[in-house]
Amino acid sequence: MLSLTVQDIQLQQAADDKISAIASLAATLTQRGLVEEGYVNGMQAREQQNSTFLGNGIAIPHGTTDTRDLVKQTGVTIAHYPNGVDWGDNNRVYVAIGIAAKSDEHLGILKQLTRVLSADGIEEQLKTADSAERLIAIINGETQTTLTLDADLVVTDFPRADLTQMRAVGAGMLKQRDLVDSQCVAELVSATPRHLGEGVWLAAASQGVKSTGIAVVQATPVENATGNDVKQLIAFAAKDGAHLPVIERLLQLCSDNKLSTLINADAAAIISALTEEQKSGITAVYTIKNPHGLHARPGAVLVSTAKKYKADIWVSNLNGDGKAVKAKSLMKVIALGVKQGHQLEFTADGEDAAEALAGIKAAIDTGLGEG
Repeated sequence: MLSLTVQDIQLQQAADDKISAIASLAATLTQRGLVEEGYVNGMQAREQQNSTFLGNGIAIPHGTTDTRDLVKQTGVTIAHYPNGVDWGDNNRVYVAIGIAAKSDEHLGILKQLTRVLSADGIEEQLKTADSAERLIAIINGETQTTLTLDADLVVTDFPRADLTQMRAVGAGMLKQRDLVDSQCVAELVSATPRHLGEGVWLAAASQGVKSTGIAVVQATPVENATGNDVKQLIAFAAKDGAHLPVIERLLQLCSDNKLSTLINADAAAIISALTEEQKSGITAVYTIKNPHGLHARPGAVLVSTAKKYKADIWVSNLNGDGKAVKAKSLMKVIALGVKQGHQLEFTADGEDAAEALAGIKAAIDTGLGEG
């Protein structure tokens, strides 16, 4: 876990371009005794190899592997640019995180940073941060919205296909977890459910919500008074926007006529369908050979390779949590925390899916830009 203090933060910074911004970060790392003189050369060389821009207004300048011996102690320095810095290719950076890492500690740093900083709306939060404490809270993920949906909030064998009773059960589970109060329970029970199709119904409440949560109640399907099957109720208690990605996935399932995948599934499958990237297509597993794993440079090469193809491409780290992410997002790829020897499963779907997997394999076999 990356531990930040106000001493790591430089507010109200300005730079004419990324070269001067990197020079300033390197100077701070040197002044703090984290690196030797000359580390700046490695940082500038690294930037010439591939841009360290991650997205969402963030860059992570760091040295090359052959300047790692100039690192005295692993650490970071963070510069905040309220007016932004042109990082090339029409990318603007508001927060630059200079990284000094003695060995592979930078992979852990990158994994933490990218998981937190890939969230929607983060760029605007970083841009408008007005204190070191606020910036640290954003980077540590303390300002992010959270969603609670786990096996204790899913009932897969409710004996009655009655929407009123199912709403009451869903509301009761949310209250038992202290996510809502009695006001929210009353709103959920009295809410008019919306039928998405294929027997899946939604009910939502926003009053009396302590923390955003979702409960799922699945029943034996019977005909209701309106002639629509009641098979499953999904109850939303929304305090913020943390539930919106789930809504998007439901709408996509509805559009693809795949809502039936939620029916008669176990709790794990329901949660996965609602919260994780849903992949389809052909798959292949490749082993990462890079000595330092997928840090920013090889990660950027991998993403650049994936972007050459029209196919939708997902990747999951079989040595990590196994969750699939979009292979065309550098933030998502780096957040996988891939080390040497880790196996990545790629799934491609589209007219050039086979070509995409072959191209990715060739890029990995040739070292992802590192030989």
